[in-house]
Amino acid sequence: MTVEDLRVPGAVPRGRNTTPEPGAPREESRVAAAAAELVASLTAEPWGQVSVSVYETGRLVSLAPWLTGHAERVRFLLAAQRPDGGWGAPGGYALVPTLAAVEALAAELGRVPGASGTPFADEAAVGGAVRRGLAALRRWAGTETGAGRGGDPRVPYDLRELPDMPAVELIVPDLLARLNGHLAALGEGEPLPPPRGMNGGKLALVRTGLAAGAAVPQKMLHALEVAAEAASKAPGVVPTPLREGRAAAIGASPAAGAAWLGGPGEDSPVRHYLEAVVDRYAGPVPCAAPVTVFERGWTLSWLRRAGVPVTVPEELTAGLAAAIGPGGVAAGPGLPPDADTTSVGLYTLALLRAPREPDALWAYETETHFCTWQGEEGASPTVNAHVLDAFGEYLRLAGTGGRNARYAAATGKLSAWLRGRQLPDGSWLDRWHVSPYYATACCALALGEYGGAESADAVRGATRWLLDTQREDGSWGRWTGTAEETAYALQTLLLTPAALPATEEAPAEATTGATAGATAGATAGAAEEAVEQERRAAAVERGHRRLLTMVTGFGEPLDRPALWHDKDLYYPAAIVRAAVLGALHLARRHRP
Repeated sequence: MTVEDLRVPGAVPRGRNTTPEPGAPREESRVAAAAAELVASLTAEPWGQVSVSVYETGRLVSLAPWLTGHAERVRFLLAAQRPDGGWGAPGGYALVPTLAAVEALAAELGRVPGASGTPFADEAAVGGAVRRGLAALRRWAGTETGAGRGGDPRVPYDLRELPDMPAVELIVPDLLARLNGHLAALGEGEPLPPPRGMNGGKLALVRTGLAAGAAVPQKMLHALEVAAEAASKAPGVVPTPLREGRAAAIGASPAAGAAWLGGPGEDSPVRHYLEAVVDRYAGPVPCAAPVTVFERGWTLSWLRRAGVPVTVPEELTAGLAAAIGPGGVAAGPGLPPDADTTSVGLYTLALLRAPREPDALWAYETETHFCTWQGEEGASPTVNAHVLDAFGEYLRLAGTGGRNARYAAATGKLSAWLRGRQLPDGSWLDRWHVSPYYATACCALALGEYGGAESADAVRGATRWLLDTQREDGSWGRWTGTAEETAYALQTLLLTPAALPATEEAPAEATTGATAGATAGATAGAAEEAVEQERRAAAVERGHRRLLTMVTGFGEPLDRPALWHDKDLYYPAAIVRAAVLGALHLARRHRP
């Protein structure tokens, strides 16, 4: 696996000089200046700074060839194809974007000039990409001549082995049906089989309900494109107006909006939304837009938690406070409110010394933990870590007495649940991010700050896992060392409590028998802790040096792999840069 395999074409951040100009201020001053610029960008680019998506862009190529920027979207798909014929990240993460890209390009091949859009001029390039993509899909499925189940062990074609991505059980059957239809029309061989264990039963129920005018669960709107013709002007779907302009979104998703619109149609608010997204990203599109509250909460909380000296305009603080209603706040227009965006927003307000009582989060409490939204299948450690942050910081400012006793009790419940989700090696995994370094940072930081003394062993286990998994070059990462994951590791090492203090020496006269044994144990424990502290300091030093080579002089990662979960993986540029700047600030202050 190389860095090139993970690079995301069309990522949002703008490049700058890799090294500061001669005479530039010291590192901490550059971090402060970069943080100020980053905070200003949150106002200047309110829709969010996220990478474009192969999946979402492919859906627009297939569903809306009439939309401005069609040729640019086709070019993007062609440029993003991997040498092995697939699209996307390694392993099961490649299945959805590869299906979407091949389906979109196959639809392009079957288009008649002058019909609903102008086919891409370079038919040979499109055809070649389709054939290479099909070969990859057949290889992964084990249906290619001479191929077996292990044709490509990096990409398991089995439902049980696919990543836990939103709506994957609906998206894959829909794309397979569409693609197999194109294959029959193009004469491109046998139809592709579904992944083992997956069928279209749930998708059929969704389509039947939509066609009958049934109300649609709000979380379903984000993937409305799977409903095919039943999505077009579905009576149970109401577009969500955006705060500015005439635009309205369907589930904060360009693909969902195109499916609901059904065609170029009239002067519709949903078409205005599509044109606005396409214009902002010059053709290709992200999975979700706008993501204003999500981006502002995560960006400001990473900066504030690390103590980066930055002034946050009142406009941002007031906007964040106004967005959080009695039921919480959603990540984007048309999405359901969720505990993750709500808790990070509340935690950020508390860090900005504009705390609000986090009572909106009670709507997400279950018997054992807090759900991301009502009806969630599964559970998320990082969501619960963020709720713990929100409750813990609120209690720090407001105290634990009176009505706040319920929040204090909940912090104990959350802490115990998080400790129970820790893996034996000391790490955590989560459904909203590829990397265990993100999940471990969220959980260890929350437990270290608000989890009490009973969480000390869990935090110590997390830091030991970080020390054990640092790469030879000083970085951290799941597939390869990345600036993002290295930043999470450094923040965890620098913000979690150090090893527990050594036990005080026993009085000299009490050094016989059991007391002598206890004293010897305490001495050995103190020596072990001293070694661990030395390892931690050395790891931070190596990690800091390596991180400086992975970013520009202004803290922007040179490579920007998509590691965050949506229908496709994506890269939230502002959020990642905030984590990197926080790590640089902390590491620089840690150095002698």
